[in-house]
Amino acid sequence: MKAFAAVAGLALVLSAGAQARTAQPALNKIGHILVVFEENRSFDNLFGHFPGANGLDNAGQAAPQTGRDGVVLTALPTIADKRFAAPLPNAPFNIEPFVPETGFTSDIVHRFYQEQGQIDGGKMDRFAAISDAGGLAMGYFEPKDSRLWKLAREFALGDAMFHSAFGGSFLNHSFLVCSCAFRWPNAPEKVVAKLDAAGHMAADGKVTPDGDAVNTARSVYLHMPEETAPAELVPPQTMAHIGDRLDAKHVDWAWYAGGYADASGGHPDKLFQYHHQPFAYFADLAPGTPGQEMHLKDAKDLDAAIAAGKLPPVAFYKPFATFNQHPGYANIADGDAHLGDLIARLRASKLWKDTLVIVTYDENGGQWDHVAPPQRDAWGPGTRVPLLLIGPMVKPHFIDHTSYDFGSILRTIELRFGAEPLNARDAKATPMTAALQ
Repeated sequence: MKAFAAVAGLALVLSAGAQARTAQPALNKIGHILVVFEENRSFDNLFGHFPGANGLDNAGQAAPQTGRDGVVLTALPTIADKRFAAPLPNAPFNIEPFVPETGFTSDIVHRFYQEQGQIDGGKMDRFAAISDAGGLAMGYFEPKDSRLWKLAREFALGDAMFHSAFGGSFLNHSFLVCSCAFRWPNAPEKVVAKLDAAGHMAADGKVTPDGDAVNTARSVYLHMPEETAPAELVPPQTMAHIGDRLDAKHVDWAWYAGGYADASGGHPDKLFQYHHQPFAYFADLAPGTPGQEMHLKDAKDLDAAIAAGKLPPVAFYKPFATFNQHPGYANIADGDAHLGDLIARLRASKLWKDTLVIVTYDENGGQWDHVAPPQRDAWGPGTRVPLLLIGPMVKPHFIDHTSYDFGSILRTIELRFGAEPLNARDAKATPMTAALQ
């Protein structure tokens, strides 16, 4: 077993070395990487009719939805929202005749075990049946006049980006920063999922029977004021994260989040999403540590950094809830305007000449997409999400068909700044160089 591990490790090193040699010339042009992490949209939900992309016209047999028994439905399940006509045909449908881009649709279940059932081994045919919002899972927008589409037309759109792990925002945020799930081995029994003999969910929970936190759970360091029982919060995490790797190379970095200053100061906005702050789970970034003060910042700090032209080489940005396009509490239009303003300010700054902006979505939000995700491991990847690559070094008017997940973001950062991979997932991930000139 040790000999096999040694050979596998050598292969990993050789693979990473070859990847670095291939990618480095394109990456050397980049002085700053800004990752904008939006919320809960599948690719087909926003870009299903984008010209030249792998969109709804290619859906084929993935479009008709089946029930849990595998029988094709005669119509989509009823949507509780009375704005929608009932019954709707068993097919993808345009939401905009019912709800405009400025309007709000209901949230849709997006959890670890449920998404695996929806994907149904790659058939992509049980999104409506397993959804708690009925046929709404099959809806899409056509924001052809949006900043998103304008930027995608001007720069590069990726149509093969998959969120890294099955399920929701919490788990995919952890994969974005450590290519892993957070550990909670002694979680209270009431939050641990129960599986049947076949390994299927018998009772849902925040934590797998093996002690991995997979559904929304907040950190012992940053949580709602009323959450006062430490045993019911995710304990301090001590595995390596991308910030550690950058620190080791003396590369400055920051996580910027809308509403963070108020939340960490004890007076959060009611819409602040604690589980969207992955670095706040780590012991080396706990309140009062130098790491927290140096690296965990508010969106206002990002605004100031752009205005001053002093953004750190690696930056992550989490827009505040009303601007992240999450169904339920946000809409398409407000987040679109917010992103457009951010890019406009960057373009007007001295940072623009060497900045690569990566815009993607943390997960699909329970919304259907017709492309079956590739098979990587037991964690995922999950359903396809939008990806935009923006900057002066990006190929103009380009559609990138390369298969990526969030490990590709980490790999791009690692290769550019000479940082070591966190584990085999990001070490083997394809860096985002195909869209670079």
